[in-house]
Amino acid sequence: MDLRSELKRQLDSLCLAVDEHAVARLITMQEELLRWNRTYNLTAITDPFEALEKHLVDSLTLLPYLGSAKHLLDIGSGAGFPALPLKICRADLETVSVDAVAKKIRFQKHLIRTLGLKGAVAWHGRAEDIVHQRFTESGFDLVVARAFASIPKLVQLALPCLRRHGVIVAMKGPDGDKELTAAGPDLEKLGVSCREVVNLTLPVSGSSRQLLFLQS
Repeated sequence: MDLRSELKRQLDSLCLAVDEHAVARLITMQEELLRWNRTYNLTAITDPFEALEKHLVDSLTLLPYLGSAKHLLDIGSGAGFPALPLKICRADLETVSVDAVAKKIRFQKHLIRTLGLKGAVAWHGRAEDIVHQRFTESGFDLVVARAFASIPKLVQLALPCLRRHGVIVAMKGPDGDKELTAAGPDLEKLGVSCREVVNLTLPVSGSSRQLLFLQS
């Protein structure tokens, strides 16, 4: 099966509605990622079908939960996940992604230019520095992080960047709820609680994922 057909199959299995134009752009993103990876070592996943699930589909599990959000900040975005796949599928969404690894941000900027992703910006630097220097009081609807640091650290970084009623989404593996329980006392001090935990299973590997929705 070709990559495009497999991507559509996996998206359909998760009831994720993505149009043909977006599917084509997602495939371009993956092809560019693996092409760059041969030189710059951006990801440990080199098999195209594994990357399809573990990068693209994993990122897009958040798509149904974006709601009316217009402004998204992705902390520790690596090669652009989940911000850029979400941007590809939601053209109206403005995204800012931050990562400390320069080559990964160079790749993101290349992809933004290649696909003409207006309203997508990538910043290089430590999240602790960039976020507080540039994005406090920016009024993001969503601050997301995929396998980034601890939940309390994410919340401390994210809170000053959120608009009123904004939401923090921690994209975690199967032990996300255990991490959430351990973080309970710290979250209470920060005035933050978990609004919802969404349990997901990736369609090929069967890997478990949890989306933790946090709000003050």
